[in-house]
Amino acid sequence: MMNVSSETILALGYTAFLVAAAGFLEVLARHVHLRSEKAITAGFKYRPDLDIWECPDGRSLHREETDTPLKVIRYRAEAHHCNACVFKFRCTDSGSGRVIEHREDSWLDSGLYRFHRGMSLALLALAAMILFIEMVRNHSARGEVLLAAFLLCVSTLGLRLFRAFRSAT
Repeated sequence: MMNVSSETILALGYTAFLVAAAGFLEVLARHVHLRSEKAITAGFKYRPDLDIWECPDGRSLHREETDTPLKVIRYRAEAHHCNACVFKFRCTDSGSGRVIEHREDSWLDSGLYRFHRGMSLALLALAAMILFIEMVRNHSARGEVLLAAFLLCVSTLGLRLFRAFRSAT
């Protein structure tokens, strides 16, 4: 690139890396959350018409408790069913019956989401700061245009993520 310093190119490359890392963090956090939810209820089916979970052996886990402040609903199987079940060793080590905790809040309302979104926003803020500082230090018109274009893209992305973050909290 003619008339663009190597420092500008490095700053653009580093900010592109930070934006990619923020995007990867968003995708990975969502994937891990969905995977952990599936692992907790693997083999169980929720029956919304009866508000019960059904275990692989066909037994029901009934609503036992609703913890409103934590937005958690606990379903429990009867202990004598679990203790007599041939699948118990794969399902639970509890003598009082298998428990499934169902969270009422969605992924977007969870603390884990807020943590990961905050990390993504911090990476984007760092990228924007690097671009802005490099714009102040840069003395070529072509370099400033490139930096300004990248800064506009990073700022727009950060603003969209921030708005979604604010609306979910």
